[in-house]
Amino acid sequence: MKMRETETQHGILQYELREDGVVLTGYRGKDITLVLPERLEGIPVTVIGKKAFLGAKDLQQLVLPESVTAIQDWAFACCSALRALVLPQKKLDTGQGILKDCFRLQQIAAVSGEGDGIASIEALSGPEAQSSRLLAAVMGSLDAFYLFEPLEAGSPGWLERWDARMLSLLAQEDAEGFSKMLLCGEEDYGSRENNLDYYIEQRRRFKVRLAMLRLMNDIGLAPDVKEELLAYLRAHTKGEASEETWKVVLEEHGDEREYYQFLLDCGCINDGNFGAVLEDMGERHTEMKAFLMNVRGAQPKMEDAFAALAFEL
Repeated sequence: MKMRETETQHGILQYELREDGVVLTGYRGKDITLVLPERLEGIPVTVIGKKAFLGAKDLQQLVLPESVTAIQDWAFACCSALRALVLPQKKLDTGQGILKDCFRLQQIAAVSGEGDGIASIEALSGPEAQSSRLLAAVMGSLDAFYLFEPLEAGSPGWLERWDARMLSLLAQEDAEGFSKMLLCGEEDYGSRENNLDYYIEQRRRFKVRLAMLRLMNDIGLAPDVKEELLAYLRAHTKGEASEETWKVVLEEHGDEREYYQFLLDCGCINDGNFGAVLEDMGERHTEMKAFLMNVRGAQPKMEDAFAALAFEL
């Protein structure tokens, strides 16, 4: 079957015409935002083919048309910059690994075909925005493809299953999987990844990120689960035996005020560790240091105010 091509703003889409519609088979280019066409040559685009966008490293935002009914294996795998994916608001036939190794994926939303898809996801707020972020985590942090149900995301039953998967990951021993990794030769001999202490620290950082994600998107979060997540973060903040909560914020969100406010609100920055926190920040994050010192001046004795948390990412 003859391969056909059509231009995007900064690239080329490859496709085939089939009896049941157009199949997108490949892409090359440097588009950052890409809205896929509803029709090509007057025929509906119905399938995103196997590995069609594999390794599209520049792509950050992608919108699928309402006409799409199926996404085949590894269609968007290894899109390392992909942050937002907009799907049609209907049930899709999805293959395996469609978003494998899309580590920066932050939002997946199913929206109606009306209007601009990118504008639609950027306009999401409240529970809808939170659901889109939790849905994205299904394909990343949770590694739970069975929860990839865009039409169910945010429903009580879906959130209950999301939390069950999260809690199962948090309950795993920090050293779990280390011996298997060594036996399988997954890392180079002598690398830091072969160091047990390093491995455990990375596992704790993963758990911290997961707990923070859920607390910052607390739609339908049960009080007992909230307390369990808070307890984990506090047990690994500055001044504790291990400090992964603080390290994740300082090293990965060093100039993002909402994360420092989050730590204040959940008691992870407190009277006992305030000086050590400022010392760790050194001269690298002067604006955030000023923010914390202003908070300190306005509120000399910081209390756990997480119950009154009222911010959104």
